[in-house]
Amino acid sequence: MFRFDPYSPEIDADPFPAYATLRAEYPCFWSEDIEMWVLSRHKDIVMALNDWETFSSAKGNLVSELPGRQGSTLGTTDPPRHDRLRALIQKAVTKRALTHIIEPARATMRKHLDALKGRDQFDYVSELSSRYTVDLIVYLFDLPDENLQTVRDKAVLMVQTDPKTKQKGPEHIEAFEWMQAYAANLVEARKKNPGEDLLSQFILSEIDGEKLTDKEILLTVTTLIMAGIESLSGFLTMLVKNITDHPEVRDALVADPSLIPDAIEESLRYNTSAQRFRRCINKEITLHGQTMKPGDFVILAYGSANRDEEVFPNANVYDLSRKPKGHLGFGGGVHACLGTSIARLACKVLLEELLKAFPNISKVDQELRWMSSTNFRSPLELQVKV
Repeated sequence: MFRFDPYSPEIDADPFPAYATLRAEYPCFWSEDIEMWVLSRHKDIVMALNDWETFSSAKGNLVSELPGRQGSTLGTTDPPRHDRLRALIQKAVTKRALTHIIEPARATMRKHLDALKGRDQFDYVSELSSRYTVDLIVYLFDLPDENLQTVRDKAVLMVQTDPKTKQKGPEHIEAFEWMQAYAANLVEARKKNPGEDLLSQFILSEIDGEKLTDKEILLTVTTLIMAGIESLSGFLTMLVKNITDHPEVRDALVADPSLIPDAIEESLRYNTSAQRFRRCINKEITLHGQTMKPGDFVILAYGSANRDEEVFPNANVYDLSRKPKGHLGFGGGVHACLGTSIARLACKVLLEELLKAFPNISKVDQELRWMSSTNFRSPLELQVKV
């Protein structure tokens, strides 16, 4: 009997065989393990992403949701409230022009690479990708220097789940509460003394006399710190895992750095960190002979859609020349990731500087330990040789 349990270590380690079975045999699958539906085909997931009236985000988008997020963040609201939030946040992000982050990103990457020179081997996660993303968040939000390691540790815990209880454990909820308190202190400080940072722009952002509420600012900042540190670090780890799994790709990028954007897009499709997100059914809908009813939860398996052969021929092959159109590495529909430009830029700078410093970077033969998360997938460490 086929099972699909996103809490299982086997799915953390390699979800793709199960995804293939889902797409081929159970495209609208009721998982007894989690009492949720699972959609796995690209066409169905794109349909769901564009039909927010049926597939609602208002009850949370994490498979195991954190308390209090529902209805107050970009990812957990539906239009028209979502549109208002997005417009206000987009205005704040636009003010913090992308060009402002290029040189700080390059400088912090060079700083961390310089510290690694002379080493034969290091852990890419703890010694590079996570430090780089923390520095970017520090720059964007003008975070104080103290508690940065704790901020990173709490961000990691927030995206994890307990595979035994199949829910957020006390340590995950405590991390979320800690991050909210941390963000609340930042908000109060910026209200008194606003600057040019992104948090100040959230506070000041206004359209037709309307501003973000204190709760919206708090949860937006909490979510963006989590996403900016851990979700981006997770993808940067998968990106380097992908190119070290395929040394011919690494060599092509070293020879021609203009191919780096292609490698980023193919990694977003082929093996990205954002694997699954949740919706709640608002209106009865029948797909592939299965009827989903109001109140049912459904998982949209982005990682499966990105391996759908109907859209991406030879989908299990990492192809630098593919130029994939329509991948769901950043989601889609009204909830397409707001930070795609910043994320792509951060990835591009990292690869440019990494391959310049260590053109022969390769993976150490190792058994990877994967983060326990129902939404995201990345190794907890990645030992590399340089």
